[in-house]
Amino acid sequence: MRLLLAEDEEQLSRALTAILKHNGFTVDTVTDGQDAYDYARTEDYDGLILDIMMPGMEGTEVLRRLRSEGISTPALFLTAKSQIEDRIAGLDIGADDYLTKPFDMGELLARVRAMIRRKENYAPPLLSCGNLSLDRAGFALSTPAHDPVHLAAKEFQMMEMLMTTPGRIVSADLFLDRVWPEGEADVNTVWVYLSNLRKKLTALDATVEIKATRGVGYAITEKK
Repeated sequence: MRLLLAEDEEQLSRALTAILKHNGFTVDTVTDGQDAYDYARTEDYDGLILDIMMPGMEGTEVLRRLRSEGISTPALFLTAKSQIEDRIAGLDIGADDYLTKPFDMGELLARVRAMIRRKENYAPPLLSCGNLSLDRAGFALSTPAHDPVHLAAKEFQMMEMLMTTPGRIVSADLFLDRVWPEGEADVNTVWVYLSNLRKKLTALDATVEIKATRGVGYAITEKK
């Protein structure tokens, strides 16, 4: 499980990172809000741990922007603020949980695990972008004007990764890690599968496209 930790208190940040890694998490650590926002919108995380009071951008603003862009990664706020109004404000902008400093490390781990379980247990049956829909139960793509097109298993996995958060870039390495974990594929394989998916989008008259950013990865976006 991969987490993003945004905490500007150096000593606390080091301690949290060490404990999370010791408990099996992969952790990316940043110390200001702008970096937290940049990382969270371009990388694939299972959960976000955000301090509220950070230089550059407060944690609440980071999450507000992410949610406005459709990024639904679960988020836990860390804060010295204990007033109920602050907790309500954090939850209202899309936080999944709220932990007041100082806190017990065991409680933090329990809350992080619960946050991730909620994400794993919830999977909307349809993902949409533009006029395109992905039916998770039927492994099919469709648009209002066309009959559904069935996807092979690996095509479905790739399209699901792209459509879970439209506009978010997915690297070729991440496709390989998630879709071909046994390691029998390479970057050329990714390209071939994406080429086939692009043909299916064209056949469906989709208003979206799979756009490549050279050297970075791929994202599904609405055509301009």
